Amino acid sequence: MPAFKIPLRQYVGLLRGYLSAQRSSIVWLSVLLAAGLVMQLVNPQLIRYFIDSAQGAASDRALWIAAALFIGVSLVQQGVAIAAAYISENVGWIATNKLRGDVAEHCLRLDMTFHKSHTTGAIIERVDGDINALANFFSNFIITLVSNLLLVVGIVILLFREGWLIGAGMSVFVVLAIWAIQYIRKFAIPHWGKLRQMSADFYGFLGEHLEGTEDTRANGASDFVMHKFHTLLRQWLPIRVRAFLGWAAMWITTLVVFTLGNAIAFALSAYLFKQGAISIGTVYMIFYYTELMAKPIEKIRTQMEDLQKADASIVRIRQLLDTKPAIRDGAGAPIPEGPLSVTFDGVSFSYESGDRPTLDRIDFRLEPGQSLGLLGRTGSGKTTLARLLLRFYDPQYGDISLGGVPIRNDKLTHLRKRVGLVTQNIEIFQGTVRDNLTFYDSAVTDERIGLVLAELGLEDWLRSLPHGLDTRLDSGGGGLSAGEAQLLAFARVFLTDPGLVILDEASSRLDPATEQRLEAAITKLLSDRTCIIIAHRLATVQRADRILILDNGQVAEYGNRQALADDPESRFSRILATGMEEVLA
Repeated sequence: MPAFKIPLRQYVGLLRGYLSAQRSSIVWLSVLLAAGLVMQLVNPQLIRYFIDSAQGAASDRALWIAAALFIGVSLVQQGVAIAAAYISENVGWIATNKLRGDVAEHCLRLDMTFHKSHTTGAIIERVDGDINALANFFSNFIITLVSNLLLVVGIVILLFREGWLIGAGMSVFVVLAIWAIQYIRKFAIPHWGKLRQMSADFYGFLGEHLEGTEDTRANGASDFVMHKFHTLLRQWLPIRVRAFLGWAAMWITTLVVFTLGNAIAFALSAYLFKQGAISIGTVYMIFYYTELMAKPIEKIRTQMEDLQKADASIVRIRQLLDTKPAIRDGAGAPIPEGPLSVTFDGVSFSYESGDRPTLDRIDFRLEPGQSLGLLGRTGSGKTTLARLLLRFYDPQYGDISLGGVPIRNDKLTHLRKRVGLVTQNIEIFQGTVRDNLTFYDSAVTDERIGLVLAELGLEDWLRSLPHGLDTRLDSGGGGLSAGEAQLLAFARVFLTDPGLVILDEASSRLDPATEQRLEAAITKLLSDRTCIIIAHRLATVQRADRILILDNGQVAEYGNRQALADDPESRFSRILATGMEEVLA
């Protein structure tokens, strides 16, 4: 089986990118680890001096000096180890948190095509699970690995000073240990990659069905979901067992190698002592060094374990960061201020290549300040048209312009400030009322928020809140009625002062009293703005200047609302005459 090799360029790139800002901490960590290395090498020499002095010294002075030095060096060594551990953990958490933030921000920039093909749970596993696996990789992987290798080299050099035979024997032991660990490691690494992927699949499934728990229970699909849940667990277990066995194989290999090392040290020490070549203190020192050598080799083994976990995570994270959004910022002129004209010029779009177009050769123009009533059956392309205006997707053919500027020319952040969207499903986030309205934009003043809420008839509701705009809301809008959530969504949009407002059946969740109260506010707020009203009910398009009816992704009818209503041959007129609103459902 070929050994899994970490991509060196990705490895170095991650370290350079996320540790370069912590150079001073890394220098201090290197100094502390080097100091600890020296003290570990010195202590066995002190023990040998103590034992040999105890056998031949006429007074206890030498023993007291050796004991004091040993205790002092040991205490300092522990202090250095604590300081090094603190710095390394701090370095690791700073680096991983920065990487976690970059990955999360990158995911937010990716377009809807990516998010439709990846479940929420799978993305969370990438952002959190994979990055957690890199904590040790960032904190001290390189420094610890190098320092432990240097400790092994230092021990071998000191043993060669005592005699070429003991030095050569321990060198064989070291080579055997490192070769055995590397040989076993290559069998374990692929299973860790599969384990990380299985974990992402499981949490993706879990997140998807936790989000849709109401639909699952309402349609009696709980048994199916639990069957799939247990199926994934049964698939996960053997992968986890194989990954654990790979770890166990490395651990057992290390124990066997350490036992061989002790046997070599015992045999060589006994032979040299009988020859009179070494003292009893030197015998003990050799055993101490042999035991001490087990520690860095064990550390190297655990670093290899962390590396085999990090290998898969690094590749998966780099693959995610290398994923480029299909929707890119434009470099041309920005969309102008004020009410916007809307132009669709031969626009065709399909979600999947080769599928029948969801929108097929759409042509129309809406003048600035006008309102458009957009009608059509479910699946006719109404919501898709709105998504194209916000550049959640780009059409395969044709151009869309706002205010005479192609929307591909503007930056996405500016475009989405100029186009406001209110949908049926309102997202309320955990945070204050102010946070939910402004999305943490400190430039929006409380006075402006108050004016918009007053326009929407929410001033009494705001006064009833215990902490006003600082009142915290639960995720999902717990504690809010459907009407209050919908009104907050209107306020959220109008605080950005868009030039085009899209209402996607935005009042469908409101009770009649709240909807009536909203009508006057909408009329005032939509003045001097262009508006597209996506509707399933004819009553919601009575304010529209123009009517556009889609049928199977094509323009079935477009024109002035009143003119179409007065034309008995028009589709809109026939719908009004017969009251057959169900044809639009």
